[in-house]
Amino acid sequence: MTGPGTARGGPGRLSGWARDLGLGIRIAATGGRQGRLRTALTAIGVGLGVALLLAAASIPSLLDGRQQRDAARSLTAPDGGHRPVHRSDHSFVHATVDTTFRGDAVGGTLLRPDGPHAPAPPGVATYPGPGRMVVSPALAALLKSPEGALLRGRLPYRTVGTIARDGLLGPGELRYYAGSATLTTANGGHRADHFGPGTAGVPPEPVNPVLRLVVAVAFVVLLLPVAVFIATAARFGGDRRDRRLAALRLVGADRGTTHRIAAGEVLFGAVAGLVVGALLFLAARPFAGSVTIWNVDVFPADVTPSPGLAVLVALAVPVCAVGVTLLALRGVVIEPLGVVRGGAARRRRLWWRVALPPLGLALLLPAMTGGALDDPVHAYQAAAGALLVLLGLAALLPWLVGAVVARLGRGPVSWQLAVRGLQADGGAAARTVGGITVAVAGAIALQMLFGAIQADFTRMTGKDSDRAQLTATATATGRDDARRMADRFAATTGVRQVAATLEAWARRPGPPRDGETFAPITSFSVGDCATLVRLAAVRSCRDGEVFTVLTGDDREQDAYVRRTARPGADVLLGGDDDARGRRWRLPAGTRTVVARPDPHGEKHFGIFATPGAVRSVPLPEMRAQAVIEVDPRLPDAAEYVRNTAARISPMIRIGTVEDTERDKRYTSVRHGVFAAATATMMLIAAGLLVAVLEQLRERKRQLAVLVAFGIRRGTLGWSVLWQTAVPVVLGLALATAGGMGLGAVLLRVVREPVADWWVFAPMSGVGAVVVALVTLVSLPVLWRVMRPDGLRTE
Repeated sequence: MTGPGTARGGPGRLSGWARDLGLGIRIAATGGRQGRLRTALTAIGVGLGVALLLAAASIPSLLDGRQQRDAARSLTAPDGGHRPVHRSDHSFVHATVDTTFRGDAVGGTLLRPDGPHAPAPPGVATYPGPGRMVVSPALAALLKSPEGALLRGRLPYRTVGTIARDGLLGPGELRYYAGSATLTTANGGHRADHFGPGTAGVPPEPVNPVLRLVVAVAFVVLLLPVAVFIATAARFGGDRRDRRLAALRLVGADRGTTHRIAAGEVLFGAVAGLVVGALLFLAARPFAGSVTIWNVDVFPADVTPSPGLAVLVALAVPVCAVGVTLLALRGVVIEPLGVVRGGAARRRRLWWRVALPPLGLALLLPAMTGGALDDPVHAYQAAAGALLVLLGLAALLPWLVGAVVARLGRGPVSWQLAVRGLQADGGAAARTVGGITVAVAGAIALQMLFGAIQADFTRMTGKDSDRAQLTATATATGRDDARRMADRFAATTGVRQVAATLEAWARRPGPPRDGETFAPITSFSVGDCATLVRLAAVRSCRDGEVFTVLTGDDREQDAYVRRTARPGADVLLGGDDDARGRRWRLPAGTRTVVARPDPHGEKHFGIFATPGAVRSVPLPEMRAQAVIEVDPRLPDAAEYVRNTAARISPMIRIGTVEDTERDKRYTSVRHGVFAAATATMMLIAAGLLVAVLEQLRERKRQLAVLVAFGIRRGTLGWSVLWQTAVPVVLGLALATAGGMGLGAVLLRVVREPVADWWVFAPMSGVGAVVVALVTLVSLPVLWRVMRPDGLRTE
């Protein structure tokens, strides 16, 4: 009797293989209700993974789109300064008037065109007229909402248009362009003749080697669980498939033929999964703009997979699915009269599972023991090492589950049922939680890495936020500007105290003297006694006095102050030469005091004059600066201060006094990794739910039989819970040990000590919560499969 796949010879053998694959495809597509359901579950499981892989493949185009739009709207010259542009009908004057509203950045630009041909900003059709503005859709929605009422007082412009996508980084960006009739280069504006590309000709900022390593490891940590889940989805319905293959042996199919038929079945499911994944990706893509994760949002059009990566996904997923299936069949003996699983007669080999993590650590050894950390090879070695360690954990879990459940003791009926089920097929349960194990282990390693290196990307600013929380800076046009600004801020809701000064430069008249390369120069400040007491160690002060303020710890700087500010001698205020400077003579009774750090942590040194001392002195152009202390009990105190500043002048810069400052690139990487980790965990949860439902479907008959024999439904429910909980507990324990070990090794690579050994707790908790939620959602299906109609068969 001639069965499938018995052809011999080159072309005949190839045609036989094709016929066997085609038979497997037909079985998967038309194999009855159970076959179609099995194929659907495989397609859904694979599709979820493919959708996330396509999202990951979109990262290059997403970043490129944001960078291009950011460069296109830039007004910065290639050298980092403002372009020297002469006035013409193609030029315009601009000024940056960014602000912050309740922690969110609001980008603003004032514009005044010099002529009718001045180019409009990207995403803007025409220039807004004076007193009008065009806003981003997100800002328009905020201004219309009740929460935006406070912000509306800061933007005294009428909205006349919306900024299109070409002018925004993301759909949630808060940005506006406002027209001004008074903006000039003399009052803070800058002239330009076109927008962007502002980064042309600028060499890219070198990537921090530690961040490069973190990104490389993060890609492995975030994408490997997806690959593990796809491999698990490819083995859905393995028991029924093996019984079908045993039936094919009765009609003459040999072992190789059954393997090729199985490959055809899973190939159809994988290809269907590619289609499902593409459809899920396309269906979710329009909603990408409405989702913000860790302050990251994107336009749907930017979420476009790179063609090369998309092709790689399309080829790798079917190959991975077929390869996993063929490897699984090596442990199964399929005979014409039945199936004998290798799990009972052949123990799982431990040596290669245990060998993977040490191999991964061996790859990290050169980076641990020395070498330049900025070598890009270290990043690739770290990624490859992390890959092997996590693969080793995934491979070790089935062996660990089998070894532990074989030694589990007695207990209630639900416990015995769960243990017996795990002893019969613990590998399937281990594969189900394999994705969770890998994801949690990788997350623990990343959290340890981020927790240890954040100190390197966070610096102490030396500022004291207990003394003041905000600063205001503006160009002064008169000697009373600082006082008026202080009075306006002092009358603002939530403000406790304000200290304001006028600041300029003062230098010694005349040419440099012997040993000097230039005439000595120092700062010149005007402020009242209340302000001076906060900035210098002054025991007594009255209006009309002048002080020479020394740093007290910088001898070179103090020498400049002493040579410039000599009691009874003249100084030049402002200007860069004798002709432009304003000559003023220091009083002979000028006292010398030592500076105190201000809330910024800076020392104001040089010449400090009270307003009465310079009342008749023609002052040069100066800078008005105010230090503001607000009431911490009023949440929106800072917003009221910004509103007051906008009413005084839109050119006033409001800064915050922060005790620490974090590197922006580090913050961007951290937010991106956590956003991707959130998406990965959501995928694992969805995939785990599909896997649990598939297992319940496979065990429907056994559960229905047990109910028919009088076993209570509650007992069976607890047995299913125990059967899920045991592999989960073992998986989380393995993930904790492996993740902390990998994290400790990675910290050795970046030469950092372990900052927190308890970082595993929240990550393990997240994994446990995910499994608990999946189990809870699957309970309705469990009650349904235990009905008597579960005894029905085809």
